[in-house]
Amino acid sequence: MKFSGLSFDVIKILSLGFFSFIIAFLLSAPLISFLYKHKLWRKEVRTKAIDGGDVFYFKKFHSDGEVKTPRFGGILISITTLILIAFFFLLSQFTDIEIFKKFNFLSRSQTWLPLFALVAASLLGFTDDLLQVFGKGKYVGGGLSLVYRLSLVALIGIIGALWFYFKLDWHTIHIPGMGNLEIDGLYIPLFIIAMMAVYSGGVIDGIDGLSGGVFAIIFAGYAVIAIFLGQIDLASFLIVILGSLMAFLWHNIPPAKFYMGETGILGLTATLTVVAFLTDSVLVLPIIGFLLFVESGSVILQLLSKKFRGKKLFLAAPIHHHFEAIGWPSYQVTMRFWLISMVMMMIGVIIRLFG
Repeated sequence: MKFSGLSFDVIKILSLGFFSFIIAFLLSAPLISFLYKHKLWRKEVRTKAIDGGDVFYFKKFHSDGEVKTPRFGGILISITTLILIAFFFLLSQFTDIEIFKKFNFLSRSQTWLPLFALVAASLLGFTDDLLQVFGKGKYVGGGLSLVYRLSLVALIGIIGALWFYFKLDWHTIHIPGMGNLEIDGLYIPLFIIAMMAVYSGGVIDGIDGLSGGVFAIIFAGYAVIAIFLGQIDLASFLIVILGSLMAFLWHNIPPAKFYMGETGILGLTATLTVVAFLTDSVLVLPIIGFLLFVESGSVILQLLSKKFRGKKLFLAAPIHHHFEAIGWPSYQVTMRFWLISMVMMMIGVIIRLFG
């Protein structure tokens, strides 16, 4: 049976997504068992906000039992991606079977950079999760301090920015409906700022199932953009992440068996930033990743309001806790946020493809 180029590309992308889900699902049980056996969870509940204030509503709606839920769920995403990318790359190198060569999606121009971002940032997040579990570090309850974490995220951003600017010779950004805008050296600080802004949206990881669903929708949106731009290997990479996120969600919806942790949040946010630039779609990132920016923005506005007005703007921040505080059950917050994310993703993709 013969397939057209587009037909095979779609088969390749969807098949890799299916393989990713199956592998991640099969890995989930032994991973969860290992995490519980070694009690890899934070030993202290969060009792203070970033500014040192009380977290009354957080403590009200989040029980002590959550402390005994392991972190490190993000390992599932990075390991599954590495397994699939290595498997098809090695088969393409050591066999003459054409189908394996076509399924290889390790590409210097499309997937090297996001793979580097995923692995490097996940390792950083893994270190932070370990410190939190064992109560080490300067942060309350263990872990890297916020300043230190942001500094390391900025470092990853600097490496990515310099690579894009000097090695790939990217000096422009795409403005939907208008074309490319030459920004020359401003490309570097833009990349770094985007990296840190997306990471700050990681505060969305606060309710069972919330972050996994939102990130799955965002990565699906960028996969669609990559397909239409002809970046099939990148689209395959994104669908592999999507498949592993779906398996993660199977075990993360209430009651969560494990949390994504910084291992997942750092890996996903760094990868997302790189993908936004690789698809020349950074200007629609605040739309496709709408909830990430709303979540981090709510924290910033809360801190500013308390500092300059002497009172809170929201009952609790990030904003998903505010909705819990006004009476929404956590599952209602999660599913409504998923719907909002889906609608905003569709709008962002339409705007990008219109351009």
